[in-house]
Amino acid sequence: MKGSNMKKQFMQDLQTIYDELQKRQAELNSFYELVDKGHERAAEVVDAFLTLLDLEKNDDSVMAALTRIVNLREDALEQVLQKSGLSDEDIIVKKELAYGFVSSMHINRHEAFINWVDQKELLTPFYRALLLGVHQVGIAMSVWQSVWTDHIIHGINIELSKMFKGDDSKVFAKLQEEGLLDVDTNGCTGDRCYSVLMKDDREKYRSVAYAEAFPQEVKSVTTALEQLIGLLGMLEDEVFGQKEEWISYFKAIKTALNETRTEKLIKEWADVDRAWMAVKTPLQVGHPLEYYEDHYRKAVALEWDLRIVNPKLQEGSHTRENIKHFASKMAEEFGNEAQKIMAKNLTQVDETQLYIGQPILYYAAEFNGLFSAQVVPNDEQVSAELGKKIFAYADFVMESKKSKPTMKLSVETMGEAFVKKQKALIENEPKLWQEIYDISTVGHEYGHILWIDSDTETKMNGSGQFKNIEEFKATSGGLMAFFSNEREALKKHIVDDLVSRAVGLMAWREVGEVLPYYCEGLIHLDILFGSGVITYDEQIKIDYSRYDAMKKSYQNAYRNLAQTYLSKIDANEYLKQYAVKEEGVYLPVKEEIRSFVEHYYTRYKEIGQQTVTI
Repeated sequence: MKGSNMKKQFMQDLQTIYDELQKRQAELNSFYELVDKGHERAAEVVDAFLTLLDLEKNDDSVMAALTRIVNLREDALEQVLQKSGLSDEDIIVKKELAYGFVSSMHINRHEAFINWVDQKELLTPFYRALLLGVHQVGIAMSVWQSVWTDHIIHGINIELSKMFKGDDSKVFAKLQEEGLLDVDTNGCTGDRCYSVLMKDDREKYRSVAYAEAFPQEVKSVTTALEQLIGLLGMLEDEVFGQKEEWISYFKAIKTALNETRTEKLIKEWADVDRAWMAVKTPLQVGHPLEYYEDHYRKAVALEWDLRIVNPKLQEGSHTRENIKHFASKMAEEFGNEAQKIMAKNLTQVDETQLYIGQPILYYAAEFNGLFSAQVVPNDEQVSAELGKKIFAYADFVMESKKSKPTMKLSVETMGEAFVKKQKALIENEPKLWQEIYDISTVGHEYGHILWIDSDTETKMNGSGQFKNIEEFKATSGGLMAFFSNEREALKKHIVDDLVSRAVGLMAWREVGEVLPYYCEGLIHLDILFGSGVITYDEQIKIDYSRYDAMKKSYQNAYRNLAQTYLSKIDANEYLKQYAVKEEGVYLPVKEEIRSFVEHYYTRYKEIGQQTVTI
């Protein structure tokens, strides 16, 4: 078969695979029918899950089980476990049992899918080998995930917090003073770690590379990588000619995983990111990139997945141009230094590869929740050289939202009319929903790129609050792009999207790895209440006539935020205008907003997993 025909056939196969994925995901999403219609298979799975965790079967626990099994999210289960009066240790054990259950179930689903692709002889032998090899690495990563979580999240981090009675600033000071953070190529403190803390013979902490801390687990992953490299080495990528790029990428991961010198870790993983940026096929692997879970040292999580583009959705996004337009104009207001930083940022925006699709295979940390979109790599040196990749899971998110039952708390807080309007938008106007997703979610990912210099995060994270304002910067950046090129017909939808996002994020205040999103929500609420777009009297009311006031408030808040980034001021200086930490929890500064947030969270604890028919 000639090259052009081969590529055409490959893209047809890709669409066949994508459609089959949609079908299989719809079957999984249909588990939610258990709540009001009944679902035989879902009933069996949920019963097995609740029995394993020794949890009483009731409406709350069934909904929490479904959220954990279908959406892979832990927050609902965590709430149910806390309400059960269990000790912290028992909760950790049950969360680990839940992880084991979910990972086994989804790994079985992945294997069935890989077998289906093989039987149909879809793609090419090279890419079928890629699927199989990625799967084998993923299984090894998933075993490691449990040990990683136990050591870092449930071990060292709890120790550090207790040592300083929950005072994060003292923990960060200790880590800095004792050289317990990874360093970049210049020997400066890096913005993330590929190591863990362990105690030596004198009970002093030392920083240890993953290869030394988890020798067995790393060996299993690198063995699987060797097998994948060997498999690909025997075949040819006849469609995209990227065989060498794929092999170089997997070899770089193996080298980085085997590195034991902590001072070399960030450099080795930057080389992984460089090799990865050279892979530009419609199938993309996701490796350890993000670091939300580990609040203190930003140890990079064990992400591993294979992503696929939707051939039908690759065109039509205007967000990139809108981002460039507003950001370059705003940088002019701040002067020469800002324009230099923005020039680098906009080069990254131009070089960014956009992939709109969904995950085919996912493992390890992603069994604790898949993202709806992502912009990576986080290494700013690599991004300055090569740009970034943005992944957006538009279809995946839309189908997930469609399948979820209506939550009682949403109706109580937002009103039945608002909830019905949101549901109708997804069900009846998918193209319009995709447009809003592009503005808000793809815009959010581009928004992360702006105002960032090579040392911005390190300098702004002295008190550990950088991530807690960065998510707001991202969302409001997408919003600024919309404001710079508004479409009248979308204004109300954008307000609705903002309000429902801000309110919904209030449920996440005690879920550590998504704390930055909760803090983002607090800043949104300050602006939304302050501009008069929303008021609360037993229910949220939206006054669309206050749109211009809201827009001005966002523009002022964003300008102030951009200045904070340009000056590389500690992130807490910005956050404390909106939120203050009291007894380990961030709460709004303003009393009116605090009253709403406290009421909402009380109701979330009481009825957060209850559903309603409307």
